[in-house]
Amino acid sequence: MYFKRVLKYVFYYRKYFLLNIFFSVLYAFFSAVAFLSLMPMLEVLFNGTNSTMEKPSIELSNNLGNFVENWLNYQVANFASSDEQKAILFVVGIVIVLFFLKNISNYFALFFSTLIRNGVIKDLKKNIYEKIVVLPLDYFSKNKKGDLISRMSSDVNEVQNSFLSIIEIFIRDPLTIIFTLGAMFIISYKLTIFVILFIPISGFIISFIGKTLKRKSLLVQREQAELTSITEETINGIKIIKSFLAEKFFKSKFETTNSRFLNFSNKLINRQNIAAPLSEFLGILVIGVLLWYGGKLVLIENELKPAAFITYMGLAYGVLTPAKSISKAFYSLKKGNAAAERVFDVIDLESEYLNDSKKNKLVSFKSQISFNNVSFKYDQNKILKNISFDVNKGDMVAIVGASGSGKTTLVNLIPRFYDKISGNILIDDFDIKDLSRSNIRSLIGIVSQESILFNSSIKENIVLGDSDENNYSRLKDSIDIANAQEFIEEFPEKLNYNVGDNGSNLSGGQKQRIAIARAVYSNCPILILDEATSSLDSKSEKLVQNAIDKLMVDKTSIVIAHRLSTIQNADKIIVLDKGEIVEEGTHEQLLKNNSFYKKLIQLQSFS
Repeated sequence: MYFKRVLKYVFYYRKYFLLNIFFSVLYAFFSAVAFLSLMPMLEVLFNGTNSTMEKPSIELSNNLGNFVENWLNYQVANFASSDEQKAILFVVGIVIVLFFLKNISNYFALFFSTLIRNGVIKDLKKNIYEKIVVLPLDYFSKNKKGDLISRMSSDVNEVQNSFLSIIEIFIRDPLTIIFTLGAMFIISYKLTIFVILFIPISGFIISFIGKTLKRKSLLVQREQAELTSITEETINGIKIIKSFLAEKFFKSKFETTNSRFLNFSNKLINRQNIAAPLSEFLGILVIGVLLWYGGKLVLIENELKPAAFITYMGLAYGVLTPAKSISKAFYSLKKGNAAAERVFDVIDLESEYLNDSKKNKLVSFKSQISFNNVSFKYDQNKILKNISFDVNKGDMVAIVGASGSGKTTLVNLIPRFYDKISGNILIDDFDIKDLSRSNIRSLIGIVSQESILFNSSIKENIVLGDSDENNYSRLKDSIDIANAQEFIEEFPEKLNYNVGDNGSNLSGGQKQRIAIARAVYSNCPILILDEATSSLDSKSEKLVQNAIDKLMVDKTSIVIAHRLSTIQNADKIIVLDKGEIVEEGTHEQLLKNNSFYKKLIQLQSFS
């Protein structure tokens, strides 16, 4: 059960947990003693004080309850003599002090419980996020981003509301029941045995009703994730939705999922709502029977005094409140289990860096990248077929072909973004499967077609967390090479200018030049340029292409070219068609024949 796994997180805060137990014990103790202190108060109200009362002894008392009641009455009489006003003030003072101690203990128990709950939530979110950043790319290809966001937000919150809130209940309330039952035993063991027999019966009835809660909770969590996913897709694609007048379609899609969510939520909440009235009804049933049986002990058998019986009934009702909380907690346990399952499903995923420390590491790139009969497929769809070619150090190799020919997939295999390949990819005669991913990626700088920028400053988007305080000259050189200095100087904040969500405050050309500056700053010996100028206007393209030319100096470059005019000086051009290499050579060599490449050139020139 996932509750045990959440408890492991709780035990990281062992000090707070022990303090919570300590104050919970005090709370439970003072709860019971505070009610017992009401007995002499009731005795004073009903019968006044008895100044001639002798000090009671356990041997002369009928039972323990009788002894405790007489001892309390004796203490009041001994303090107040025959002054009933003094007796009332004395008893009221004791009651107030005990209830104050009870509530201050409860406050500190809740105080340390809050520290535990918030700490566990922080750790769960941290673990999910840390797992997200080390998951392989194919996980994100197969799963919705909105579902991951839902697991970190609504599912983790459900774990807090369902699991962590009941940890307090499972510590404090059982202790309250134990101490209260102890006080009830002191007053009347016959009545208390009846209560003890009834509690397991009511617990069985409640757990029987809650059996289907986990399944229903899981359905609710999944529909919540689907709603988050649809909302996120709508926000990301709002321009396309409006352009193609698809508002009605997406409204319908959202409404269908929202209706399912409503249906499952209603069923779940209605099942949960049974807990409170059922617990209260079972509790009143107990009270009713206690009134009948207790009245018999007071009026007929004279085993209980009226003051003791009224105190006992107060204690019995005090048992029902924590008992009802525990019964509701079992419902929360079922619901929280479904949310925790979704949270730990992510945490338990295998990191792509799992065995990195055991792999070989290259200090630098020295000679060659080689593809030997490499094939790759997504699920059953084969994307690349028997790819073989070499990239020598210092060369520029271009990959060209029609859309869907496998160009981007091919270059994504080098940094091991996708791993399930047949054949071999070698870097300096080392199979990349035998090299750590982090080591390979430290050798490769990437500039993609879509410039991914983060909602942060220009500087942070270039250095990406590099904490070297002496990096300013390196940063400045990177910006100069990327032709980005001119527009950066126009911003009042300069390098501290916030680029907005995914670079929304910049133009396409500016975004791409920041991405190039990032690649320059990384100072990697191998470059992958994936159609880096394809989405730019002619003016921006010229600036970016100039920056790319400066970037590739003294680098080994693998370039996916959208505009074939940009790769005429490539040392080698690889032509792909339907996942296969159909020809390779220099620009001049490929133009001599009636080649596939020549047709691409002619088609693009015609366009």
